Parts: sequence; C-alpha cells; structure tokens
Amino acid sequence: MPKTTRRIATKRVYEPAAPADGTRVLIMRYWPRGIRREKVDQWLRDLAPVIPLLRAFLDGNITWAQYRPRYLAGLRRPEAQAALAQVRALARRRRVTLLCGCADPQRCHRTLLQRHLLDSAE
Repeated sequence: MPKTTRRIATKRVYEPAAPADGTRVLIMRYWPRGIRREKVDQWLRDLAPVIPLLRAFLDGNITWAQYRPRYLAGLRRPEAQAALAQVRALARRRRVTLLCGCADPQRCHRTLLQRHLLDSAE
C-alpha cells in the first residue's frame, strides 16, 4: 500500500507551483483571481463548500466548529462523491495537491478534505 499521507498534500493556490506538487487540483467553487489555467491540472468545484455554507461562515453567522461537520456532510452529495473518487484515483498514481485560496490552512476546507481523504483511504 502506498504512503497515502505523502500522496495528498494541500497548498494555497497563490503559492508558486512546484514539481513536487504532482497533480494540482483546485477545490474552489469559483476560479481564483489572477491564477492562470495552466497552473491547475484539474478543477473539482464540487469539493468546495456549497455557497450558502461558505457565505454563512464568511459572514460570521456560524463558527468554524459549526462549519466543519456541515462541510463534511456536504461531501456525501453524489457530485461530491464522484469528485472524491477522481481525487482518490489520481492519488493512487501520483501525489495530489489540493488547492484553495484560503490564507489560514487551519480554517480551510482543503485541510478538512485532506483529512477526510486520508481517514477514508482504501
């Protein structure tokens, strides 16, 4: 079994691309400003939080503790399950770096998604 922990990394999309990133997967609902398309290998917007959830968190209507389980519950949507399967398939072949624009990795869905993928690794 490959070392899955090394297969799924996270990075802010605004950080420079590096060969060690492997397949760069954008997991934002909208394309980030100033990022060229060739800096991303795949765009899986269904792994981003749904807009009402994101808006509630950014507007301060829910806390991070409330956001986390709601984001993870959203991963059960069929379109999110299909996107998760794509990430898992990519990670079986080579390293995958999940990209998002959030400045704080401790309060970003890319970190929640990474943990989810690692915890549910086959």
